[in-house]
Amino acid sequence: MENQFQDIFDRLKNRKNEVASRNRHQRAAKLKRLLSYIMDHRMDIHEVVWQDFRKPPAEVDLSEIFVVTSEIRHVIDNLGIWMHRQRVKNPVPFSGSRSYIRYEPRGVCLIISPWNFPFNLAMGPLVSAIAAGNCVVLKPSEFSPNTSRFVAKLVHDCFDHDEVAVVEGDKETAQSLLELPFDHVFFTGSPSVGKKVMEAASHHLTSVTLELGGKSPVIIDGTANLAGAAQKICWGKFINAGQTCVAPDYVLIQEEKEMEFLSLLGREIENRYGKSPEQRLKNPDFARLIDDRHTRRLIHLLEESQKQGAEVFFGGHYDSESQYMEPTVLRNITDDLPVMREEIFGPLLPVIRYNKLDAAIACIDKNPNPLALYIFAGNRRNVQEISLRTRTGSSCINNVVVQFNQNHLPFGGINQSGLGKAHGFYGFRAFSNERSVVMQGRFNPLKLVYPPYGKIADLTVKLLLRYF
Repeated sequence: MENQFQDIFDRLKNRKNEVASRNRHQRAAKLKRLLSYIMDHRMDIHEVVWQDFRKPPAEVDLSEIFVVTSEIRHVIDNLGIWMHRQRVKNPVPFSGSRSYIRYEPRGVCLIISPWNFPFNLAMGPLVSAIAAGNCVVLKPSEFSPNTSRFVAKLVHDCFDHDEVAVVEGDKETAQSLLELPFDHVFFTGSPSVGKKVMEAASHHLTSVTLELGGKSPVIIDGTANLAGAAQKICWGKFINAGQTCVAPDYVLIQEEKEMEFLSLLGREIENRYGKSPEQRLKNPDFARLIDDRHTRRLIHLLEESQKQGAEVFFGGHYDSESQYMEPTVLRNITDDLPVMREEIFGPLLPVIRYNKLDAAIACIDKNPNPLALYIFAGNRRNVQEISLRTRTGSSCINNVVVQFNQNHLPFGGINQSGLGKAHGFYGFRAFSNERSVVMQGRFNPLKLVYPPYGKIADLTVKLLLRYF
């Protein structure tokens, strides 16, 4: 197996300089070919994602296909600007020269993608890597095997096998790939696995982009539009059955608004997924959990939290055989409950009441910096105070999740929720080396400080120290 991976790596390494020399039209042509293939095989993508965890076709369109196709179109429209060298100003000591940044490919890159959005989170980084002029090995998740096989076929049909390769397999396959001296590794997954990826990459001093996760909170203050908050949180939390890295993980609500918000949220869940547990179980618009292991973990979180005092306000039913857990809202939550000790990554939503804003911010501070933080408030001062006193990879005010698909913004975490940024220009930059270039002309004022040092050199240095 390892020899096979070495052969793939060597094949791509031998082509990396040729691929790096491709101009924007040639790179855009590859992306256009990918875009056409995705649009032509839209129904196939629906089918394979449904087979993996019964994600509704409309949800596949929105959260898997549209995210990728909009990214491709954005990259094609802007690639010429991004690839053009970026001139920078010259300070006086560099008079007579020109300085610029040139974005050049890193070389041969490894992308390790997760199971929760198996098409979107495999294709997104691939688009950025191709735009930047790299060769790529893509390792999709073994937990979504049907989508992974489709991704392998897509790459085979769209790209030269000496430029992009797919390697399917489990965590041992990923570990073997990480032993190779890639020029960059892009990983999406859990913080615990992200640490292992970073450690493996360090042996080759390989740069990494880590898109991880964490407990992304929602703060709702007393001035918020509660009906709008309930509607948006219901959608953002329970899409993909809560298996979303930027999904709201828990809600902090001003105590006098708690019951009103809970009632509105329960009504939203019933309107979207069914009035009774039986209707919700049969609802085709609600995805399933990815596997038995993940289902058991969520059931354990729910049951242990209940034993320790959590109250189920809404839902609480599950069917382990069909890997189903209905949208469930919990109240009477304390910091020491199991649902507050780890990222939930499923359709459980704890709601915590607070008295003063200081208490809500203190609750957030007890956890590592999240990937996302959501604020629902009509009071701008409260929004500003929360923003200034918290640290997060991204924020969204009076909405949730949508910042992921804003291609003009960088997406990524901070500390334990991630390292590096992605999407649009920031994805292009993640897969590029920012090469600094100074082009010296005939006039060179710095020769005044060449040795042997004398009065002119001393005067020049004094001027530099004083004024520049």
